[in-house]
Amino acid sequence: MRRADRLLQIIQILRRANAPVTASELAGELEVVPRTIYRDIVTLQASRVPIEGEVGLGYVLRTGYDLPPLMFNSGEIDAIVLGLAMVMERGDADLARGAEDALAKVQAVVPPDVLHQIRIAKLLVPHPLEDGVSFGDHIPQIRAAIREGRKLRIDYQDAKGSPTTRTIWPLGLYLFSHVTMIGAWCEVRGDYRAFRAERVKGCRPLDDHFNGRNGAMMAEFVARFQSQQTPVLQPFPSGCPSDSETTPNLPN
Repeated sequence: MRRADRLLQIIQILRRANAPVTASELAGELEVVPRTIYRDIVTLQASRVPIEGEVGLGYVLRTGYDLPPLMFNSGEIDAIVLGLAMVMERGDADLARGAEDALAKVQAVVPPDVLHQIRIAKLLVPHPLEDGVSFGDHIPQIRAAIREGRKLRIDYQDAKGSPTTRTIWPLGLYLFSHVTMIGAWCEVRGDYRAFRAERVKGCRPLDDHFNGRNGAMMAEFVARFQSQQTPVLQPFPSGCPSDSETTPNLPN
């Protein structure tokens, strides 16, 4: 790897990190020795890249730093295009439009050879939605509540048509080809629950906010469901939950 490419990659690693990254960790990912990383950090700091930290503690990139436009390699292009194609195919209308706009922006700024790679990568399309699949009418409001950390009051209907009203903390979504699941904390149950988005018949954001602990609650939700091998995380129609809510068999 050229040194210029390595310097840019260090910035990218620091940008995506949620905690200080040590020189050893950087060296391992970039396949160099830590001494090389120390020199690279000094070079970046001398170029006024706002990297803070010190040897033994790790490095962080101050928020607000913008890189100039970067070129994508073939693997990155495939990942970007396939991910956006999946959202366009399986997301709600608002999210699909956002994916289309994002892809158009990428195509507008890349050089011709990269644009050609993007056109080739479009061959990596996801399997289309099954006939009759519906994600419901409230996905945009749910996504907004997730972003804002806002509680939701939902009117929910199970597979038998029985209604219930819940106050939930929406933590995240699972977008499968046949169903979208809402991972949430339910105030009625006092525990984690998963709800099928198309069975949400009413949805009202509340003034109250919740603290998802910077993603820690969603991680706990996933860990609980994985430990119980619940079918909610299996993206197959035969494993799709049919009751009003899904929870692992855990003590309260």
